[in-house]
Amino acid sequence: MMEANEPLIELDGSFTYADYLKWTIEERIELIKGRLFKMNAPKSIHQKIAFRISGELYAYLKNKKCQAFSAPFDVRLPVKSRKNEEINTVVQPDICVICDELKLDDAGCIGAPDLVIEILSKGNNKKELKNKFDVYEESGVLEYWIIWPDEQTLMINTLVNGKYVPGKIYTSGDMIRTKILPGFELNLDEVFEGL
Repeated sequence: MMEANEPLIELDGSFTYADYLKWTIEERIELIKGRLFKMNAPKSIHQKIAFRISGELYAYLKNKKCQAFSAPFDVRLPVKSRKNEEINTVVQPDICVICDELKLDDAGCIGAPDLVIEILSKGNNKKELKNKFDVYEESGVLEYWIIWPDEQTLMINTLVNGKYVPGKIYTSGDMIRTKILPGFELNLDEVFEGL
């Protein structure tokens, strides 16, 4: 059985978003630097955390410019071009916030979201912590939050001069705030309650 952090097809990174659009693969996949990665079906703890955070974001963002989206939602991360044939990274963050409406189209988002939240699942740690970290940093995602459900912790990586600076590890009892969404507060006691 293939692990989520292993590419489905081992080639030289030649797949593009144009290829991705033609496939009829039943499994959920992501394309990272031209390589295909299988996505695991999320466990219930993952879904509970995503739902709770999405609910808080929805309440905060109501009638505001920024918008939140949850997977499955294609985020295309081009380096030099917006052409489907030249985009080789398409990810589906668990949650993302996009404040520039020009990045949104019928297919999802093209360009870096302002905030990406990934909730780790067994088997996807390598993909999230290495591959996605790199593409989020390179494409200019301003904040990349990583949540470890089993440990009930959250870490915020903040983009400074093109590189991520990791913050402290937050856990139950902490209140999360972000400069991207002034006034937004996320109570980790509520996020992790009963898990």
